[in-house]
Amino acid sequence: MSATARVEERLFQNRYLVDSGRPHIKIKPHDVPSRALLAMTRLCPVGCYSLSDSGQVEISADGCVECGTCRIVTQSTGELEWNYPRGGFGVLYKFG
Repeated sequence: MSATARVEERLFQNRYLVDSGRPHIKIKPHDVPSRALLAMTRLCPVGCYSLSDSGQVEISADGCVECGTCRIVTQSTGELEWNYPRGGFGVLYKFG
């Protein structure tokens, strides 16, 4: 892999062991998402967050790299329930 490899190419090297039915990040029910939660649709480095047709923010935590960006950005709003995955599950980094 070259030193100028794209982020997507590097992320593709990681593997994930999904803990089916037990996501480590959950969005708490909300009527209108806060600016912080909406920002996650652009800030998440792997694109786990998306905006639904009804204007709600949704998450697919299966590809999460556990960087904690969402935890920090939404800390003051309390809209996320964020925990590390159970032992052995989550992202498996190829290079450490």
